[in-house]
Amino acid sequence: MKFNDEYFMEKALELSKNGIGFTNPNPLVGALIVKNGDIIGAGYHKQYGKEHAEINAFNSAKENVEGSTMYITLEPCSHHGKTPPCVNEIIKRGIKRVVIAMEDPNPLVSGRGINLLLENGIDVKVGVKKEKAEKINEIFIKYIKNNRPFCILKAGMSLDGKIATYTGDSKWITNIDSRMYSHKLRHRVSGITVGINTVLKDNPTLNTRIKNEKCKSPIRIILDSHGRIPIESNVLNTLDIAETIVVVTEDARKENIKKIRSIGAEVIISPLKQGKVDLNFLMNELGKRKIDSLLIEGGGEVNFSFLKEGLVDKVIFFIAPKLIGGVSSKTPVEGKGVGLLKNTPQLKNINTFKLGEDVVIEGYL
Repeated sequence: MKFNDEYFMEKALELSKNGIGFTNPNPLVGALIVKNGDIIGAGYHKQYGKEHAEINAFNSAKENVEGSTMYITLEPCSHHGKTPPCVNEIIKRGIKRVVIAMEDPNPLVSGRGINLLLENGIDVKVGVKKEKAEKINEIFIKYIKNNRPFCILKAGMSLDGKIATYTGDSKWITNIDSRMYSHKLRHRVSGITVGINTVLKDNPTLNTRIKNEKCKSPIRIILDSHGRIPIESNVLNTLDIAETIVVVTEDARKENIKKIRSIGAEVIISPLKQGKVDLNFLMNELGKRKIDSLLIEGGGEVNFSFLKEGLVDKVIFFIAPKLIGGVSSKTPVEGKGVGLLKNTPQLKNINTFKLGEDVVIEGYL
């Protein structure tokens, strides 16, 4: 095997994934220090507000790093945030060469770290495994550029496109492997959203359950125009597991809002848009709260509303080899629908794979 830049960057990218679910709204970053063809230090960004990957790599180094090559999956920071600039430490430690997968997508700082390295006589190479680095940090890229969450529309359905039978039975259409993948998605994102009808019908907890793995639960965001959510619902009685935000409109009764707030949940009051929550307003509010990503697990009406507003970035559908039928059986996208085929949202960069006998289709809008 040839130990070239691509080889070491691939290792750094895989290392960065260890931070999934814990760094939001920061990026996933991995770093390696290589000397004479040997990896002498390795680190990744473990948690928001904690040391960056480069510092963790330096701290793990088995020998003097002077004259080494450093592989970093994202341009090193050059500004003071919750931690000091990493680029200063790279210069101070005498690193000879730096290989970077991608520039910082933040337009306010992009290229600064690279320029500082070059100004200090360090050889810099940019763009190694760039496409993979961008995919790993697709959430961060969207959020840092737009200050809005990266929205993932997720649904599990039968082969004929049903998410429940005509009686409402929906547990379980997909298999255990698909459901575990869904929980890993919950761990990955900052927020998860459903509509009030899902809460009233299923009373879900919307937490993350991954056996034998450390995981975190996303903030629960409930779309509830009139503030009808029962105080005894699971999402309001498990605030020790994760925060809950109930999004109401100006039509909600003040006493309902007061009751929700009295038990420790947050309430966002949205302007009315066609009698419902204004989703564009909500995206801005979530961005202000550093919620960089949102998993949409709503029913067909909620899913259609997000698609109609053009807010969905990624679609993940789990398709089970079952046939349910029924003209009244629920489907993953309902609402009014699209009138002309030329106006349908079209997925691109599609990826398909199997989880047991279920088929998963992922794509971007």
